[in-house]
Amino acid sequence: MKRDSGFSTVAEQQKQEEKLRDAMKITACVLGTGLLVYTALANSVSGYVQKSWDMYGHFWQTAWLKFYYLFEGKEWTIFLLGAALVPALAFWSFNGILLVADVTGKPAFITRYRIQLGKNDPVDTKKLRQAIYVVLFNQFCISLPMLVVMFYVMKWWGNTFSKELPTFQWFLVELSIFTLIEEILFYYTHRLVHLPLLYKHIHKKHHEWTAPIGVVSIYAHPVEHILSNTLPVMTGPMLMGSHIISIAAWFSLALLTTSISHCGYHLPFLPSPEFHDFHHLKFNQCYGVLGVLDYLHGTDTVFRKTKAYERHRVLLSFTPLSESIPEAPRRAE
Repeated sequence: MKRDSGFSTVAEQQKQEEKLRDAMKITACVLGTGLLVYTALANSVSGYVQKSWDMYGHFWQTAWLKFYYLFEGKEWTIFLLGAALVPALAFWSFNGILLVADVTGKPAFITRYRIQLGKNDPVDTKKLRQAIYVVLFNQFCISLPMLVVMFYVMKWWGNTFSKELPTFQWFLVELSIFTLIEEILFYYTHRLVHLPLLYKHIHKKHHEWTAPIGVVSIYAHPVEHILSNTLPVMTGPMLMGSHIISIAAWFSLALLTTSISHCGYHLPFLPSPEFHDFHHLKFNQCYGVLGVLDYLHGTDTVFRKTKAYERHRVLLSFTPLSESIPEAPRRAE
């Protein structure tokens, strides 16, 4: 059966474009309101956390200054370590554990939480090697040069290498803004590469994995890696002139989040990957990260009628959701 790349007919494409324009009118209002509410909640909830943070504030400030002077204030070295090395270590450490499970089928503590049962059990090692080569190429040959550009943008701001760390409240505000910017940019660039022409020549590569694994979160055509993977994450810190510590934390969090979304396992106490896993399975649903824009644009309507939607929550027990909320038995042909 031929896969749908996003829009099956011209009429359907026109209908989607009309819905897109209508939804965009309310997107800014909804997300803006969400930002204000989020910030207000962050300010109230973070009051208690800030007191705890202040107790250790001197420790973190001293540690940062020691690190800063260890590298003699060399800004490029500090930026490279914070924006490239730390996030890369977070990405490969997390995915290294998952790759053991993907390749060996062990430990059962991980593999029993597989979302698409019977898929990647074990993973095709030849296909996996190709994916790792592409991921390494994207990290070294695409992301790293983009970080060079970002470095000079951050130098222009003049705050990135400040000897004074940002407050905890300010970091939470930044994090909320980064998240909203990523949601907007990722959703629309993702929809863009699902247009038939771009899908065929660019995005189809990422969708070779209908049952994704963590490491393929950045397995993509170079153009897509720039548009959808890198720019949505980099834009927030560049607009905010963020501190390198905030950048390191945000980049690490973004890479871990997308790895979880692609990992193929609905693990206990981690964010649910059901939403994006369904996108890889069906191709034309669930384009975003948070799901807010999918709801506004109606690109999650099929997903909401499935068992996957019922499973789309944080698992707070050790019973796999594939067991507690199994798929309905298929009808006999």
